[in-house]
Amino acid sequence: MKSSRPERITRPVLDPKLRHFPESQFGGYSDIDQLVVFYTRVRSLIEPSFTVLDIGCGRGKHTEERTPRSNLKILNDQCKRVIGIDVNPAAMDNPFIDEFHLVDAEHEWPIPDAAVDLAVSDYVLEHVEHPDRFFSECNRVIKPGGYLCMRTTNAMSYFGVAARLIPNSLHPAVVQRTYVNPRKEEDVFPIRYRCNTVYAIRRALDRHGFQHCVYGYQSDPAHFGFSRALYSLGVMHQRLAPRSIRTAIFVFARKL
Repeated sequence: MKSSRPERITRPVLDPKLRHFPESQFGGYSDIDQLVVFYTRVRSLIEPSFTVLDIGCGRGKHTEERTPRSNLKILNDQCKRVIGIDVNPAAMDNPFIDEFHLVDAEHEWPIPDAAVDLAVSDYVLEHVEHPDRFFSECNRVIKPGGYLCMRTTNAMSYFGVAARLIPNSLHPAVVQRTYVNPRKEEDVFPIRYRCNTVYAIRRALDRHGFQHCVYGYQSDPAHFGFSRALYSLGVMHQRLAPRSIRTAIFVFARKL
């Protein structure tokens, strides 16, 4: 005999990202996704005649994703050529650069003076041992009126503080355990945080002849995707925290 009690409707449990950013079910990213926001602005600055320098170009790990979102990082479809430089020899296999140079942190980059219209540095500054030398080289290779665009970790954020408390040797294991889509071990490098606050970067750009806009930015907290509670706290931080302590720093600068 069938029960007259109405059947209970069970609702699917949303993952943390869909719960807080329902728009991400359409395309896989939120409206505040920092990769989309950053590279949309970078691409808006590039002209077909440009030579672009990818500082710390890496091995092109976004080839393993190849989504409309990750494709925003591919810049050689929009400019004359992309030159890649990196301290890692594996970066010469990056399929999205037209020319590669292996660099030594102690020496001048093998790029002629004023040869670059736009330089992009994507999560590289936090690994740089001598930031003053880094910005000096940016000034040297970028043409007058050219652009420097950077994303980097904010040392003042909870993410930056935690990264400094954990020894560099343990970072690959932590990334594997906590990230929903973790980087491979060979893509995790030691952090330095020699110039990783909004104010330190502004001062460095002033010293090296750049007009600039430098500010904190925070995307949806993908690094907390393994925990609904932590993800919710990350969303609260994203909405309430001052820009000076948000997890990322965006830099858009023009050489004077």
